[in-house]
Amino acid sequence: MKPFGMVVLLVLGLVLGGCGGSNNPGTINGNWSASLTGSQTFAFTLSLTQTGSNGLSVTNFQFNSNSPCFATPTTETGSFGVGGNFNGNVTGSFGLNISTESPADVNALTLQGNVNGNTITGTWSLTGATAGCTGSGSFTITKM
Repeated sequence: MKPFGMVVLLVLGLVLGGCGGSNNPGTINGNWSASLTGSQTFAFTLSLTQTGSNGLSVTNFQFNSNSPCFATPTTETGSFGVGGNFNGNVTGSFGLNISTESPADVNALTLQGNVNGNTITGTWSLTGATAGCTGSGSFTITKM
């Protein structure tokens, strides 16, 4: 009977040991590279840091493509809604707004999508005061 009890304790210990979570949960924090395709094409890099429950700090933003729509400095704001985290794979909703700082000539690029691990995908739209600065399409942003 004692060997049976020891086997039960050993199995119970192994099962409970396997229930622990990862000490390294997934995160949106880091450097990312974006590619936007559609009626216009854009590429940019940026750093993202989650702030609060659904905030997103955007730093080190830089267009890698030339566009008359964003020839002046820009302001970037983002949002991130955590939808789940399973084995370090972060998921959730994503939003990013990029707009020119010139009050006389405002152009705005809006991205809406979903995060799944090291990839963000979704759609974008561009509205603007500058001639030719309208459009829409899809995007992929990957963690570098």
